[in-house]
Amino acid sequence: MEQDQLVLGVDFGTDSVRTILVNARNGAIVASSVVAFSRWKQGLYCDATKFQFRQHPLDYIESLTESIRTCLENAGPVAAAQVKALSIDTTGSTPVAVDKTGQPLALQERFAADPDAMFVLWKDHTASREATEINSLASQFEPDYLRYVGGIYSSEWYWAKLLRTLRVNKAVKDACYSWVEHCDWMPFLLTGGTDLRLMKRSVCTAGHKALWSPDWNGLPPASFWQQLDPVLTDFTENLYTQVFHAGESAGQISPEWAIRLGLPKSVKIGIGAMDAHMAAVGGEIEPYHLCKVMGTSTCDMMVVPASKDLVMVKGICGVVEGSIIPGMIGLEAGQSAFGDVYAWFKELLLWPLHNTAQTVVTQDQLALLADQLIPALSEAAETIPLSENSPLSADWFNGRRTPDANPFVKAAITGLHLGTSAPAIFRSLAEATCFGSRAIIERFQRENIPVKGLTGVGGIAKKSPFIMQLMADITGLPLKVNRAEQTGALGAAMFAATVAEIYPDVSAAMKKMGQGFEMEYYPDTEKAAFYSKRYEQYKLLGQFIETSLNHYI
Repeated sequence: MEQDQLVLGVDFGTDSVRTILVNARNGAIVASSVVAFSRWKQGLYCDATKFQFRQHPLDYIESLTESIRTCLENAGPVAAAQVKALSIDTTGSTPVAVDKTGQPLALQERFAADPDAMFVLWKDHTASREATEINSLASQFEPDYLRYVGGIYSSEWYWAKLLRTLRVNKAVKDACYSWVEHCDWMPFLLTGGTDLRLMKRSVCTAGHKALWSPDWNGLPPASFWQQLDPVLTDFTENLYTQVFHAGESAGQISPEWAIRLGLPKSVKIGIGAMDAHMAAVGGEIEPYHLCKVMGTSTCDMMVVPASKDLVMVKGICGVVEGSIIPGMIGLEAGQSAFGDVYAWFKELLLWPLHNTAQTVVTQDQLALLADQLIPALSEAAETIPLSENSPLSADWFNGRRTPDANPFVKAAITGLHLGTSAPAIFRSLAEATCFGSRAIIERFQRENIPVKGLTGVGGIAKKSPFIMQLMADITGLPLKVNRAEQTGALGAAMFAATVAEIYPDVSAAMKKMGQGFEMEYYPDTEKAAFYSKRYEQYKLLGQFIETSLNHYI
């Protein structure tokens, strides 16, 4: 290891935190560690039937501590002293109510078990009503505060979640001083912040989730929110106007956290960003190539050169300069459920074993079976002949993110009969997730944004050749898979290298630290033609769900 070349990248996902120690000189991974969120793993504070998904701040604090210390221990005794900087990404929009010191309310004893005082995870859809109200008001308002987020505000985002929390929980409302994204709180925590007014907010979440724009000098004004609900009128005074890029420093690590993590007091902490945005950097995103970050959901990221006027794409999750790579325009789209669709089907099939076969199957055997189920289904599904009469599905198991956000739509599986097999249903689900990806691509194209190819990052991209080939066949585009195992953490490490001034900007860091690509999938012409016809059936199914079945939604 060369002196002054080590950086830490930390990636907070939905289920766990991942830390990697990287030699910034060449991108070599020195050590890594993954730690699950213990309370989340137990299902605490969540209720899927109500679309409620919350995470306790102690999960973040404890897992971060264990993950970094374990990573450094794995690297050997001299590594920690050579670390120059640390950067973090998180899920988003995942905000939390805080007091004047910037401390999440759930860290106070009286709110320790109150889900409304915890982080409201990105996939939480309890604020669907509030999102609808925001969209209704914005459609009548000038200026158009939704112009840079595709024209539709989502229940997954900052303002909708804030409004619902203030409405439904008076105790939290009275104690809440401000509303903070997870990616902004982590650097504030590590730098020892105690005054919320000094917290540095990320342009990434501000622009894509909170309607921040230089066009209106920050966030929408109090006059807009007063018309929506007076409860927000005074609250806006405790928010922010200034934002920062991920390549900038949030400050030095606090003495307390330096001791706690075993790091030098000189370590710089970078401004945070959302996981998919940093994963796109770790996945070596290229202009006009859609980088698909495939996990429980997908985030589809694109960068285009900066211009005098921002490009507009209706129905996506935002167009924000500098949200991915400073100096370029970042565009975000995605699907609310991707890996979650496969996980749902797996758990459906495993229900009898979980609930009726405890005396027949051990927990170790059940875990092994669970690991083998999706690969086995994929292998069997791949052998099924293409047929227009095979089951057809819609992928809206957690509503629809893009194009055109709608948290109320539901999924469907059609064309079932007594001969339908589990692999056939699985194949229809896999096709549906890829059809959802094609709908996003076509929206970019219709808005005059060319899509030259796809980049796949994340666990599904690396573990499922079946789904990746299906993606290429259905979209008609080549798809290359990045070699990096942890692209989110690697992207964070690239930004840390920039914050440490090892590289002048993150683009230079990306070129030196990137892992390259390990596989490329090309569309099969014959299958692509078949799937184009089937895609039309998918769209008709979606139209039927939204129109004829709207009384069930």
